[in-house]
Amino acid sequence: MNFGIVEILTLIGAVGLFLYGMKLMSEGIQKAAGDRLRNVLSLMTNNRWMGALTGIFVTVLVQSSSATTVMIVSFVNAGLLSLGQSMAVIMGANIGTTATAWIISLFGFKVNIASFAVPLMAFAVPLIFSGKNQWKNWGEFLLGFALLFMGLEYLNSSVPDLQSNPEVFAGLQRYSNLGFWSIMIFVLVGVVITLIVQASSATFAIALIMCSKGWIPFDCTCGMVLGANIGTCITPIIASVSGNVWAKRAAMGHLLFNVLGLLWTLPLFYPLVSLIKLMSNNMVGDPDELIAITSSLDHQTLNALNNGLLDKAEFGDLISKFAAAQVTVSFALALFHTVYNSVNFLIMIWFTKLYEKIVVMLVPTRKADKTSDEKTHLNYISSGIMSTAELSILQAQKEIQSYGERTNRMFGMVRDLFHTTDENKFTEIFSRIQKYENISDRMEVEIAEYLGKVIDGRLSNDTKHQIQIKLRVVSEVESVADSCYNIARTLQRYRNQHDKYTKDQDNNIELMFNLVQNAMEHMLLVLNREHIIDEDSNKAADNENEINNFRNQLKNQNIESLNNNEYTYQSSVTYMDTIVECEKMGDYIVNVVEAISDAKFH
Repeated sequence: MNFGIVEILTLIGAVGLFLYGMKLMSEGIQKAAGDRLRNVLSLMTNNRWMGALTGIFVTVLVQSSSATTVMIVSFVNAGLLSLGQSMAVIMGANIGTTATAWIISLFGFKVNIASFAVPLMAFAVPLIFSGKNQWKNWGEFLLGFALLFMGLEYLNSSVPDLQSNPEVFAGLQRYSNLGFWSIMIFVLVGVVITLIVQASSATFAIALIMCSKGWIPFDCTCGMVLGANIGTCITPIIASVSGNVWAKRAAMGHLLFNVLGLLWTLPLFYPLVSLIKLMSNNMVGDPDELIAITSSLDHQTLNALNNGLLDKAEFGDLISKFAAAQVTVSFALALFHTVYNSVNFLIMIWFTKLYEKIVVMLVPTRKADKTSDEKTHLNYISSGIMSTAELSILQAQKEIQSYGERTNRMFGMVRDLFHTTDENKFTEIFSRIQKYENISDRMEVEIAEYLGKVIDGRLSNDTKHQIQIKLRVVSEVESVADSCYNIARTLQRYRNQHDKYTKDQDNNIELMFNLVQNAMEHMLLVLNREHIIDEDSNKAADNENEINNFRNQLKNQNIESLNNNEYTYQSSVTYMDTIVECEKMGDYIVNVVEAISDAKFH
């Protein structure tokens, strides 16, 4: 057997080049689209048809249903999409992924695009080194496109020859003539290959090459495509492992959609394949002609034909027929892929609500999944596979909004602490504030680490700036939480002194709390809509001026009150410490609004 370690590594490298080309092309188009791609997500409404169209559109852009579905799982995890919305988008993604099949089908054999790959790089590389980011992004897209088809060409030439190495594919060929059992076997083969290469498009390419070489009939190739649809579900399932229960349900919905599609297709498999053959016959030709040609040739001639070694003068007609039959098979296989996913979608889209109920039953809510105000982990960002880098900031934004709301609740506890007179209640509230402070510190680190991972990805300059702004916002929100804890410690110190504020001191602290609360609520409003307007900046500045002026006024009053012996020096210390810390908190709050304002005018 001539298929040794070098050949195995070459085959693996060919698959790797194919997948890397697809990844580079996907990331290039994402960066080129930038904010426009994020704006597409606004179309994901309760309208299931619009959601499905969005799934198709995004998948065609990123050239991977797995990438789209992982993104959807992360959006569900982040609360950006409901489970019902995600079902429609996932269904649309299955149709969108057929675009890759058509690209491979229409160009993979009809035109030897690999021969144009290096000249295409001549255009791509100067764009990549261009000073303009948009040109760089399109350069990456072109480079990825070239590498994808170079990988396909290497894959075509690196797959071991069946006749020279019967041990490699003899098993598969032996099971290609068992009727319906052959279909089941090749469905399983498609599942396994896709689990390994993590891309249904790569499985489609491998199936297409095996069929075009005449190793397996068209029917078995269709079975591999069905299996690829099941195998591609593993990526979003992995992505959902560390997510919340809704993310797990979205991943389960993707799996259920493809499994149910397979279950209705198998009993109707042969009628469906016959329909595809009829359509192909009327358009380009009979896909069974290829296996008829290859089965009629002796081993030596078939090997020479596959490797392009036949004399064109002597075997011109055979070479032409073989090439035409390859194009027909690739067309028919892409047609099968599209028709199957489209029919599956048209059936399943009407049962979205029922589908949602089934998924909820299959993935029930556990006690560990129920939300709590005092969870010690993030709500929306998981530690598993991230969504595509260009879109991950949406997930981080949702977490930052939650962070701000948690800090607001913490400030509410501080106010409760100030008003409580019961010793046990005071101890209970102070303990909760301490716990919130610890949670706040961990949230800052986890969000910052997540954004750090995102910024390491392939991003547009605008998106990198957005992430830098979010890192600044996270730091300022954590400082707000620190101020809350500092005030709580000051109140504890005041209580341990067994002193008592005057009525004026109580009223002044309450007025300062009200000013800070107004600033806090405005900050949350800006965080939640993330589209700052000029009035927001003005209002934030007004809030800060009010707090600063009131602080200065109370400082002067405090000196006069001490001179008049209205209260003790000891109580004045904790009193002014509370006022000054509130003023610091106001500074941190306005810094959040200013950071988001900087993002607008970047």
